[in-house]
Amino acid sequence: MSFSDLGLNPKLLQAVEEVGYTIPTPIQEQAIPYVLMGRDVMGVAQTGTGKTASFTLPMIEMLSSGRARARMPRSLILTPTRELAHQISENFENYGKYSKLSKALLIGGTSFAEQTKLLERGVDVLIATPGRLLDLFERGKIMLIDTKLLVIDEADRMLDMGFIPDVEKIVSLLPPLRQTLFFSATMAPEIKKLSDKFLSNPKVIAVSKPASTAENVQQTMIKIDGGAKEKREALRQIMTGEGDIQSAILFCNRKKDVDILNKSLNAHGYSTAALHGDMAQSSRTETLQEFKDGKIKLLCCSDVAARGLDIPAVSHVFNFDVPINPEDYVHRIGRTGRAGRDGKAFTIATIEDYKALKNVLSTIHTNVPVVSLEGFESWSDEEAASLKGRRRKRPTKPTSVAKTEAKPETKDTKPRGRRKKAEPISTEATVDTNTAEVAASPAVVQDDKRSERKAPRAAPRRKTKPSAVIGEREPSSEPSNPTSSFGDHTPAFILREAKVA
Repeated sequence: MSFSDLGLNPKLLQAVEEVGYTIPTPIQEQAIPYVLMGRDVMGVAQTGTGKTASFTLPMIEMLSSGRARARMPRSLILTPTRELAHQISENFENYGKYSKLSKALLIGGTSFAEQTKLLERGVDVLIATPGRLLDLFERGKIMLIDTKLLVIDEADRMLDMGFIPDVEKIVSLLPPLRQTLFFSATMAPEIKKLSDKFLSNPKVIAVSKPASTAENVQQTMIKIDGGAKEKREALRQIMTGEGDIQSAILFCNRKKDVDILNKSLNAHGYSTAALHGDMAQSSRTETLQEFKDGKIKLLCCSDVAARGLDIPAVSHVFNFDVPINPEDYVHRIGRTGRAGRDGKAFTIATIEDYKALKNVLSTIHTNVPVVSLEGFESWSDEEAASLKGRRRKRPTKPTSVAKTEAKPETKDTKPRGRRKKAEPISTEATVDTNTAEVAASPAVVQDDKRSERKAPRAAPRRKTKPSAVIGEREPSSEPSNPTSSFGDHTPAFILREAKVA
């Protein structure tokens, strides 16, 4: 069967032929006729089999008649990532270059003003991520009452990224009489429930079993007994053994590891660049374009690039980390072997990845051959299973004797940031003006140990004015003694008896 047998117009067939497509893929062959009939479709097919053309080609055919109105798009395509939205936009430009359809791309990281101008002119096809679409709707810049065709691409990824509540809200804003299309490489049970909610009597098209990998991609597993450093060394050894790699994508689970791996490869002379969600949209677009143009051979990225990237020149995919979600493995290795080409996929796994690796193998239902590398120790499933989920303690290097010996004190250093020690209390005796007896201060009798302790700060004495009438005080009956405060001589006014008036 050829594309001309699918009921497409001559201009659209000419654009498809110029792109280089001659024979439709199985998913295109089965889905396009039902979409042209106006039925809801739920399509499941392997990544790299042309799912995007399965809905873009019939959409261009159906939208060829009609006119768009300001801020009221005629069709809507929801995607989970910006890269996938860009990919769909490029497909519309290639397939619809002989048609007069207008489109708009609504994604985060770009100017609101430019997107608003496009919407005010009126668009036939609106390609958007859920977050940016809801932002513009809440600002009153877009209305969805005239949208009669909805496409949800990579619906399972929508679920993984937490976009399902936003998708449900967007669907509630659409008219009830519409055509809805679901396309994905995998179909989780939760997505099946959503399809029953959104779709009306859909035509289910599954050209391959869910979560299955392409046969033209050669898969290899390398088990490394070590950490991140050993994994980077093993990666460089694998790439050296592969010879001249045309272009490759390296996947990590975390954005931090993407930057670390990118810096490590650059330090060893590889032409690499990083791509993850924390980068600015302009940097992401520029990096992706340089990778497509061949200026960059290796692309270190997170799962943000696992879907929607259609770059036929990618010959290798390296899973530096085993994906946590087993279905992401299918999308990762699907970046190679595109359009019937052959590709290679390598996965480096440590013993801590045993559980995630087991989930991947049980999901794809395929036995991936395990290859050992020279100079690296491997691990067995029995050894990993014996850990029972506990992280294995690795031997630590013995501490040198020099580090364990206490350093001699060279100088008496004063600790910083502490309160200054209080002044010691005077050991001199205090004189009571009412009595002639000398009372010894409690601070006088102190042993050496107590004197080393921190003495409490003495309370300041209150200055008292002398009494106006001295005779009001009772004279002391105790014998008077000289005080140490005045030395051997005692002033006469102290010994003199006061006269009572």
